[in-house]
Amino acid sequence: MVFSSARRVFGMILGVVLAASLAAPAEAQKRQNTVRFAYDQVPENVDPFFNNVRIGVIIAHQVWDTLIYRDPKTNEYKGQLATAWRWVDDKTLELDLRRGVKFHNGVEFSADDVVYTLNFVSNPANRSTTQSNVNWIERAEKVDSHKVRIITKRPFPAAIEYLAGPIVIHPAAYYEQVGPKGMNEKPVGSGPYRVVEHQIGRSITLQRNPDYFRDGPKPQPQIERIVIRFIPDRQTQVAEMLSGGLDFVMNIAPDQAQQMRAVPTLQIVSGGTMRIVFLNFATTERSPAPQLRDVRVRRAIAHAIDRQTMARQLVGEGSQLINAICFPAQFGCDASQAPVYEYNPAKAKELLAEAGFPNGFDIDLHSYRERNQAEAMINYLRAVGIRATLRFGQYAAMREQIRSNRAGMAHQTWGSFSINDVSASTPVYYKGLDDDISRDPKVIELLERGDSVTDPQQRIAAYREAHKIIIEQAYSVPLYNLVTFYAASKDLEFAAYPDELPRFWEMRWK
Repeated sequence: MVFSSARRVFGMILGVVLAASLAAPAEAQKRQNTVRFAYDQVPENVDPFFNNVRIGVIIAHQVWDTLIYRDPKTNEYKGQLATAWRWVDDKTLELDLRRGVKFHNGVEFSADDVVYTLNFVSNPANRSTTQSNVNWIERAEKVDSHKVRIITKRPFPAAIEYLAGPIVIHPAAYYEQVGPKGMNEKPVGSGPYRVVEHQIGRSITLQRNPDYFRDGPKPQPQIERIVIRFIPDRQTQVAEMLSGGLDFVMNIAPDQAQQMRAVPTLQIVSGGTMRIVFLNFATTERSPAPQLRDVRVRRAIAHAIDRQTMARQLVGEGSQLINAICFPAQFGCDASQAPVYEYNPAKAKELLAEAGFPNGFDIDLHSYRERNQAEAMINYLRAVGIRATLRFGQYAAMREQIRSNRAGMAHQTWGSFSINDVSASTPVYYKGLDDDISRDPKVIELLERGDSVTDPQQRIAAYREAHKIIIEQAYSVPLYNLVTFYAASKDLEFAAYPDELPRFWEMRWK
């Protein structure tokens, strides 16, 4: 299934650009040592604990630091705000903190910042957006000015991975004064870049932190300024790249990326990512789509979608099919016992008839990105009689509809906050938390066991059984992982990583 109209429009734009030679080298930005970057999502809050869209994760890693750093090339854990750590017992982690670190407001970093941040965000009353990232923390305690202990609610073997990922540290006094709202308006971190301007909903400008500590795992940044604009329409982003108005964009459609290789002032780089794509169904008694309570209907939807063709034609080289709601390389992502639903429209129609829907039914499909993929799924569903209508919007709005039981079927993507452990993927949607819309007690029990048992083989076994039930019951339709295509000015040096995280502190102009 192709969408030729969008391709024709893009082809005309590209032709005009090449004919007029508008895509001039970004020499002015190179001279000013600035990178202009655009993204199609708008973070609801720049505070990393109150955001779960990818652009928020990208900004977080530039502006804030974590206690531990995982090297993306070797997966080795290194000290960032912490210099050493040790397990005192199976629920107590002790960390020595780095001295001489300053936040962007000039305040010295200490144990007080770690204790306040972790105790605030792990308190359910404060409503951190993604509870699964912090709900394993019982409390943090100060040992001395540069030593802390983190006490977990239960044994949590993935703790180091989380402390190296989504859990940043805020300046305690400032955060206590302004809270998440104030942190969004005027962010203050300790990272390699500081925020100098935030036009909420429009743009955020970062400037190199001249006081960034020099003995950590992140190198001193070379780029002076990063201007990030929130441009929801990807065609507009592409047009600005072609005309020289931007220096760096990501998530370019595969066919557009191929055509853009003809532009001599650009470079196109691609790579597979950890971000998975799946359909998720509300199956409880509160579901707004009662048809989805019947497992035969859910299995019919799984058989109706040709995920192999979608991965090949719409995602591109580097995409692989997934058979569970996790990325295959994550620890514990074992789908070996889960069934696989082959593309079989006849079987889909048969199951619908058995469920009492021989003429299909009407339903909404909620989506927030990769619109062409959502439209392809709608076409597949209509081919078996399911008349799906696309409800497309920003992620925060879709998430609210799902959590308030106003969305029966959702086209989801999930990047696990770049955490290389299955506890950051499957449990988010199936362990009884806000985004769990199936609420299977056996699955919840198995995922809790997988998250907390310390023996690695027992963890894998628990996750394996949970994945089997989830797919047997067709609570979701696992599809594939996404491939990210980057377009950048040809003189900008950068690396593409599977975690979808542009590391601006590594970039430089040639």
